[in-house]
Amino acid sequence: MKIVFFGSSKYSLIGARTVHEQLGLLLVVTVPGSPLEEFAVERNIPYIATDRLTDEIIAEIAKAEPDFLVVEDYGLILPDKLLKLPKFVSLNVHHSLLPKYRGPSPAPAAILSGDKVSGVSIIEMSNIVDGGDIYAQTEYVLKKDETTDSLLRELNKLGGELVVSVVRTIGKGKATKIKQDETKTTSTKFMQKSDGFVDLTKTLPEEFDRKVRAYFPWPGVWTKAVLNGNEEKIVKFLPEKRIQVEGKKEMRYKDFLNGYPTADKRLVAFLRKN
Repeated sequence: MKIVFFGSSKYSLIGARTVHEQLGLLLVVTVPGSPLEEFAVERNIPYIATDRLTDEIIAEIAKAEPDFLVVEDYGLILPDKLLKLPKFVSLNVHHSLLPKYRGPSPAPAAILSGDKVSGVSIIEMSNIVDGGDIYAQTEYVLKKDETTDSLLRELNKLGGELVVSVVRTIGKGKATKIKQDETKTTSTKFMQKSDGFVDLTKTLPEEFDRKVRAYFPWPGVWTKAVLNGNEEKIVKFLPEKRIQVEGKKEMRYKDFLNGYPTADKRLVAFLRKN
């Protein structure tokens, strides 16, 4: 199988390794300076590192005459003429059980919602973002301390294996696919730094715990508080009851309380409660 893999993050690297080890990669398309670029160089895989999918770039990909395009955590929208290039199909590895959580942030959305089960979907790419027909899905049960970082690692492991299975099945002419139920569609949005702000007087413990895990490592959960003295500092909250004052190393809650005895009373009370 001649496979062109599109990805850019450390998470998509997990899937790329699996596909390359089991099926081989003809070409990697990524962004400059990404882990996928380093991977391609290390494995002597031809690659294209670009921030824009121009007509020239698409023409270059077309020269490879791919059987499949596989897209996983790439970040750029593939134009319709690129999706139509492969002999068989363009496949997307999406980190949810579609049609739930379409869009760019399905993993944090699952944690924020308190879902017990997440999963991976392999879909045919179309001009509707994450709206293509489903070839396969695999469920994953979230751990109690699951963060977006740990969840994406697990889902990309599952996704890599699942897309390999789908490619093989399609190649044998035995694949089936189902349309998504549009009545059950939910969407996610790009996360922003402001999403991680918490009001110490209004955030409940369960909500806080989910937020810390969902927004790790990005955009992080934070607030502003006066510590020792009168200067207001940004304080970040991390998983496993860790905290980091702006410009300082992270520490445990109990060490923070011992080291900042005159910190904002609201922050002290919040940490003791959580």
